[in-house]
Amino acid sequence: MSDYYTEQLVKRKTPGWTYLARGLMIAATVLLAVLTLMLPIAFIVLVLWCVAEYFLFRSMSVEYEYLYINGSLDVDKIMSRSKRKHVFDMTVAELEVLAPAGAPELRQYQNIRGVHYDSGNPDAKVYEMIVMKNGDKKKIIFEPNSVILEGMRMMAPRKVFL
Repeated sequence: MSDYYTEQLVKRKTPGWTYLARGLMIAATVLLAVLTLMLPIAFIVLVLWCVAEYFLFRSMSVEYEYLYINGSLDVDKIMSRSKRKHVFDMTVAELEVLAPAGAPELRQYQNIRGVHYDSGNPDAKVYEMIVMKNGDKKKIIFEPNSVILEGMRMMAPRKVFL
């Protein structure tokens, strides 16, 4: 028996504000280093700032991995290509509708706030998925490839609109 398996990696576009934030953090580090020369007690603040800066820099680079296996979709968030966090999972049985963003099939779900697992690129083909989890409807915004879409369409042809 063969399994329907595919995975996809989507890199989130780095927002412009992160470059400004990185520049300000580096400037603050230099300022703290100069201050350390004048006040030795500032060394402790410099070390704490450098540790916080390390974690902030890591959180600014984000990728999403979609893993689709036989009607089950898992989404993981990968930060700085090293730390992985599981953020979402669903089965096709929980799926209500999957359609391209702005499709007429999604009109009745406009008041549901969506969670973005996409690249943020304006040219990307973005899909919206409405899922019923634990009695709550959730809107997931993501960028599946054609293999994931076909797999979901095979499992739930009346719920998937391409």
